[in-house]
Amino acid sequence: MLAKAIPVVIAIVLIIAIVGIFYADDLIESVYYTSERADLYQYFELVESDDVAMMVQDAHVDEKAKVVDGNCYFNMETIEKYFTDRFYINIEEGIVLYTTEKDIYKTYIGSEYSSYSLSGVENTLSHPAAVIIGEEVYLSADYVKMFANFSYEYFAEPNRMLIYTVWGSRQSATIEKDTKLRYQGGVKSPILKDMTEGDTVFVLEEMEKWSKVITEDGYIGYVENKRLESGDMIAQTPVNDAVVLNYQSISREYKINMAFHQIFNQSANSTYDAYMADVKGVNVIAPTWFRIKDNEGTIENIASSEYVIKAHNKDIEVWAVVTDVDYEVNIGEILSSSEKRAALIGNLISYAQQYSLDGLNIDFETVGAEYGDDFVQFLRELSIQTHANNIVLSVDNYAPTASTMYYNRTEQGLVADYVVVMGYDEHWGGSQTAGSVASINFVEEGIRKTMDEVPAEKIINAIPFYTRLWKTEAGTVSSEAMGMDTAEEWIERNGMEIYWDNETCQYYGEIQIDNVLYQIWLEEEESIQVKLNVMDANGIAGVAEWKLGFERDSIWDTIETYTNS
Repeated sequence: MLAKAIPVVIAIVLIIAIVGIFYADDLIESVYYTSERADLYQYFELVESDDVAMMVQDAHVDEKAKVVDGNCYFNMETIEKYFTDRFYINIEEGIVLYTTEKDIYKTYIGSEYSSYSLSGVENTLSHPAAVIIGEEVYLSADYVKMFANFSYEYFAEPNRMLIYTVWGSRQSATIEKDTKLRYQGGVKSPILKDMTEGDTVFVLEEMEKWSKVITEDGYIGYVENKRLESGDMIAQTPVNDAVVLNYQSISREYKINMAFHQIFNQSANSTYDAYMADVKGVNVIAPTWFRIKDNEGTIENIASSEYVIKAHNKDIEVWAVVTDVDYEVNIGEILSSSEKRAALIGNLISYAQQYSLDGLNIDFETVGAEYGDDFVQFLRELSIQTHANNIVLSVDNYAPTASTMYYNRTEQGLVADYVVVMGYDEHWGGSQTAGSVASINFVEEGIRKTMDEVPAEKIINAIPFYTRLWKTEAGTVSSEAMGMDTAEEWIERNGMEIYWDNETCQYYGEIQIDNVLYQIWLEEEESIQVKLNVMDANGIAGVAEWKLGFERDSIWDTIETYTNS
């Protein structure tokens, strides 16, 4: 009997062992693996009930979207960071604009508006494009997608979005056996989600025993490698259905040589002949003809058809300057008004046509940081009209610094034909310390920083034909602007010794007269030549000069050698 029972006992033991081995993982998991579940609202950092977590390029980001009636919305900070910075918001007027090279898309802010207009035609949307949440403007994800290429999926409970702006291939994997997605790679880490055999995940990072994965519905966590079966590399499908920008800039096949001609009244146009008599190589003249004289955008116009004819007879283009510096105006008040912008643009185009102008040169130097977006929108809208009428649009800019970034040279480089760097006023009339008007390091840095935002073939660097004689008396610093010949005459008359300063690449001199210190950094042929060498090395579009009347005749030979190279 005992002998007969032994095989049965062995069989039972084997069966128990096999079953034990089969269920060992589950047994160990039930004993050693935590069953604690993560608070998903904390995991996604959702505070308000309408918050939507954002996963961008398979990474959880700090920004939050909002959900309104099942539709996702982004605030402007998020839109500008991830999608596009080309929307223009005017809360006072309750509008959102998106401007292309030919058209303006316009929608209104508010839950009652579910449409946008384009070229006078109203287009219906399935939900509002722009709403106010709290004190911020939010734009619908679907409306933003009209102008920026990205894909998104929205999932509720808890609210989350999967967003892609760049597409490539992703390593897929399949869940081999029911398991848990955990917050971190460890058996004691809280559970984010139950995973079912056959579920697909995408591997973000593979470690020794665990892999960081993202699920198809936007959870990022860790799964044990023993529960994963490696799959194929899956190519994502790019999104390319956004509005395409196609700016066609007006450009010249030669280097620009633009001379600024400062004119304050109609009769001063008669100085054209005298100022241009000995000029060589100039192919553009920029007279200061249009001044903004009040907060309505009224233009003081001192243009002259006779002047234009004279220039054209010498094959010189006329790019009239539009400036805000000669009257006490709040240029921002004009630029922030759609009505005033449109009127100003209409008047400028009308004048350009009336006087057969080849171009407009925008010289708005008093724009405050709070009006930076308004200034850029003005340029976008002006660009539509200048290009439609074959008028060159150039824009004057300070040499780039952190305090002038709001002038948005990147956008200028898109919508304008030429971007002019005012490569002078390193030290200006109001400076509290004496110094060079345009040292070589200042000039070179201005060009290169502008090239970070603007294509080189659109950049014109403006050089000074003037210097400043600095006077320090009893600790008080003042200065006087002088043309080239006037400065050298002062040096000779007062016996000042000058020497070449390798740091500024200028001739420098100083002298003490009656307890007053006089200092000067000269602009003349050699200093100008060094600047032109830098411009040539960087392959920019050309040179401008401020201003006619400050130069000596021989300087034109130096500049002409550069423009002909």
